[in-house]
Amino acid sequence: MARRVLGVVLTVVAVAACVISSIFVFSAQGYLPATQSFDPTWWSTLGFFTGIAAAVMLCWRHKWPELVLGIALVPPLCFRSDALAALVALAALAARRRDRVLWSGSILVYVATAWALFGDANRHPDVTVAGQIVGKQFSAVQLMGTLTVAVVMTAVPLTVGVVRGMQDTLAIREAKEEELRAEMTRRAERTRIAREMHDVLGHRLSLLSLQAGALEVSKGPATTEAAKTVRTTARQSLEDLRQVIGVLRDGQGFGETSENGIHPEPPQPTLADIPELVANARRAGLGVNVTILLDDAGGAPALLGTTAYRIVQESLTNILKHAPGATAEVSVRGGPGNGLTVEVVNPLPAIAAAGKPPGAGAGLTGIGERVTLIGGNVSAGPTEDRTFAVRAWLPWGHH
Repeated sequence: MARRVLGVVLTVVAVAACVISSIFVFSAQGYLPATQSFDPTWWSTLGFFTGIAAAVMLCWRHKWPELVLGIALVPPLCFRSDALAALVALAALAARRRDRVLWSGSILVYVATAWALFGDANRHPDVTVAGQIVGKQFSAVQLMGTLTVAVVMTAVPLTVGVVRGMQDTLAIREAKEEELRAEMTRRAERTRIAREMHDVLGHRLSLLSLQAGALEVSKGPATTEAAKTVRTTARQSLEDLRQVIGVLRDGQGFGETSENGIHPEPPQPTLADIPELVANARRAGLGVNVTILLDDAGGAPALLGTTAYRIVQESLTNILKHAPGATAEVSVRGGPGNGLTVEVVNPLPAIAAAGKPPGAGAGLTGIGERVTLIGGNVSAGPTEDRTFAVRAWLPWGHH
């Protein structure tokens, strides 16, 4: 708003200055020194009205800079009128273009300015302005002075226009960069949410598959418990799937919009949630031996706890997918200063699966991304003991 008001003020000042300059030149051209009277010719009158038109056209100099400059060049080149409107129009052209049109326009404005100055310098001494600077008598000094002053008068609006154009270009570039950074932030957030959902959904659906298999061969009370687990897991999976669809559709986060416009997410898992994760896997029928030795577990950084939880969760999910019936060995050890070590080991199946299940490998990739994000390291793969081991070390610091 302030810039728009300033632009209007500058336009009014520029138009007024050009009108006053045209009036002065018109008066000087019609001045009769012998009788000290004013007697304009039809040629000078036509030049005056052309100059007024050029001054008015300055209101559109930023919209049509080439056209306005062309009109503003007519009074000084054809009628030896003032070149002030052409100088103002040159600044607008320089703010818009950096090509041959600008340099051609600059040369024409220079010629028009020099011609107007030369004509003014050789008028009657009582009505000349340029003559006060470059001399009132025609000479080499006057000619060189006219050309020099014209250079300065042309260089000033040209420089102002170029600087303004560069500022506008930088402002546009900064706006685009800010928009790009915002888009990258949104994409990174969507990727993070999608990774979270992959881990959660993959684990729950694997438990669901295991429980469904148990239902096929179970009878009695065990069937009721398994059916309850299947129903609960299915409901949670559907809720997670709705959240994923919302993220992919419009980028919204988890949950409903709060009063301050932020989309709150459910609490992220911590180190204290790992025992419950193992208990759920056991209820689903997966054999798990767990060892947890932590120093100051309650003081662990939130991102560290979430990362460790997701490593154990994804590892158990992989066991359910690729080695059903195997017993997992889970170990979580560490504390401040020493870092956190997470290990999940399971025997390799006697017979390799005929094909990879859908999404195979994505979970281990997600583990690597999580660990790298907080500055840790991870390895995953078969060992010489015919086991598959996932081992990660995480720095215990502020994340």
